[in-house]
Amino acid sequence: GKILFWDEQVSSTDTVACGSCHQPVAGGSDPRIALHPGPDEIAPSVDDIVGSSGVARRDASGNPVEDPLFELSPQVTRRAANTVIAAAYSPSLFWDGRALPIFTDPESGQVSIPNGGALESQALGPILNDVEMAHQGRTWGDVRFKLERSMPLRDATSLPDDVAAALVSNPSYPDLFNSAFGDPEITAERIAFAIATYERTLVPNQTPWDKFVAGDPSAMTPGQVQGWNFFNNSPCRACHTPPTFSNNTFRNIGIRPPTEDLGRQEVTGLVQDRGRFKVPTLRNVGLKPTHMHNGRQATVTDSVLWYRPGNPQRSADNLDPILPVAVPPNVLPALVDFLTNALTDPRVATETGPFDRPVLHGGALVNISIGEDRQTVSWSQLADASRYNVYRGDLASLASVDVDGLPAAGYGSCISAADPNPTDTVLVDSAMPEPDQGFFYLRTIIDGTGTERGLGATSEGQARFVLVACP
Repeated sequence: GKILFWDEQVSSTDTVACGSCHQPVAGGSDPRIALHPGPDEIAPSVDDIVGSSGVARRDASGNPVEDPLFELSPQVTRRAANTVIAAAYSPSLFWDGRALPIFTDPESGQVSIPNGGALESQALGPILNDVEMAHQGRTWGDVRFKLERSMPLRDATSLPDDVAAALVSNPSYPDLFNSAFGDPEITAERIAFAIATYERTLVPNQTPWDKFVAGDPSAMTPGQVQGWNFFNNSPCRACHTPPTFSNNTFRNIGIRPPTEDLGRQEVTGLVQDRGRFKVPTLRNVGLKPTHMHNGRQATVTDSVLWYRPGNPQRSADNLDPILPVAVPPNVLPALVDFLTNALTDPRVATETGPFDRPVLHGGALVNISIGEDRQTVSWSQLADASRYNVYRGDLASLASVDVDGLPAAGYGSCISAADPNPTDTVLVDSAMPEPDQGFFYLRTIIDGTGTERGLGATSEGQARFVLVACP
């Protein structure tokens, strides 16, 4: 589940993983700031949304399609990414609660989990969503075909120890599914089970507040204690109820008029749910770069002040009666300190286990450059690379494909034997192609475990292979 969650190959374009939008360093949300122009389709304007960057629109064959809003650029989600950390405690997920506790296998139509399956329901949504991770019309058969032919975490670097140990023998995804489920079959249900099982390990229960309520009076500063005391006796607690700091209800706090986003009403159909959104947890809120469902509150202070009496920006349509909430000016710094620091798990902030993760490329894989002398091949330094291997082949061989759609001669032969320093990012290749011919190059890395990574795959998901491997 952890490997699947952090593998960009789960997307159609190899550029977006589940973890791209849910990074621990951002409190389990998305540190990438992407702008959606909102219902008026004009940016900048008051209804803009800070969402997550997904994939550029593509048709069912993977060909680029010009999007009305984003043209050929990556699309942006219409809501901010909610945190995946501590999501196991929510009976339903997404801002509108559409990921239900009943998990139904999308391939068989049978109920797999009658209750408590919101994580499984949520995990599968983005994989087929043609804004977040998929081309139009993507099916679970497409996902299965690709994973069966993909090297797990092929282009990720700095793998966590548990992930590196699981991949040390270079298993395929069928091998990993066999280890987890007893046979190599890859199904949507099993993908959901695996990802949700990993997500249930993301429990941020080592905050200063946790230690304080467990009996350590020094775990929080005096200012944080003051902030906690105010919070604990204020209307804030009614919705952000400890210890999860959410009561998992849906509220309308007037962020924008409901006509721009109906929120919970889109799921229930009830007019009284218009503009209501799920109460998020406040754990690790100090790490989040944006706040609220539209991502338009930049800081914790901004979010607290949103509830103030007389806020002229607040929409009154179907506003929750719990508002306003007045915070005395002399208490505001202490309350913000409590929320920002006392509810942050240090393991989340430093991305240490179980919140550790690999480094993703996000579509920014380093290309090989050829110098003006037509001999110097170079590339940028990559994380977790102990040395580099370079392969060269004739361009003509790429047109000679076997029945599996791959070149019969593979993707080149090792030329790193002539490299005096395979740990740097330069190789001089004095060979020249024949007239009217050309060379192609592939660069791989040897990571910290001694594993060669980076040969990549074809657009159909077929793993590339070489004719002569580097020793």
